[in-house]
Amino acid sequence: MKISYNWLKEMLPGLPAPEEVSVMLTDCGLEVESYEPYESIKGGLKGVIVGEVVSCGKHPDADRLSITTVNVGFPELLNIVCGAPNVAQGQKVLVATIGTMIYSEKGDFEIKKSKIRGQLSEGMICAEDELGLGHSHDGIMVLPAETKVGTPAAQLFNVYNDIVFEIGLTPNRADAASHYGVARDLAALLSLKLKVNFIRPAIASV
Repeated sequence: MKISYNWLKEMLPGLPAPEEVSVMLTDCGLEVESYEPYESIKGGLKGVIVGEVVSCGKHPDADRLSITTVNVGFPELLNIVCGAPNVAQGQKVLVATIGTMIYSEKGDFEIKKSKIRGQLSEGMICAEDELGLGHSHDGIMVLPAETKVGTPAAQLFNVYNDIVFEIGLTPNRADAASHYGVARDLAALLSLKLKVNFIRPAIASV
């Protein structure tokens, strides 16, 4: 049975960290077989931020590459070599900064400072398929002009993060076969008050 830590926390404000909750559940007869992070977008878009293309010119040694400088809110502009055909000056774009992990359909890799055909590149301007935001690789994602530079992509796309417990529920614990049942056990252990809003069904008058 899968149980969401976030859902438990909604019912039990003040709930301890997931590691402690895991031990408590096992101690009260709800054996936690495993628990792992859940992200609505793999990687959670960590390290990806909104940037503005300040300048864009042709790469001197590659017809299909452009050399850009990008403002991501850092003290200095980033030099980024970009292969997208639609990159242009003035665009608001999503930039994977150095150290960011990219989980794409073509494989996972880390963004590193590098030289591409002899030109310094300090990040990557991303297409939607490279970030798990879609399947298109026709070009980079271009954001609305009013998007604020430096905004984390996770904030922009409302990435949802959670911890999911896998509980080996035994036949004698049918009372705990729900988030409410698990929260009730934890409330008793921790002397916490359950915060649950029950919905009263409406009955139509005849």
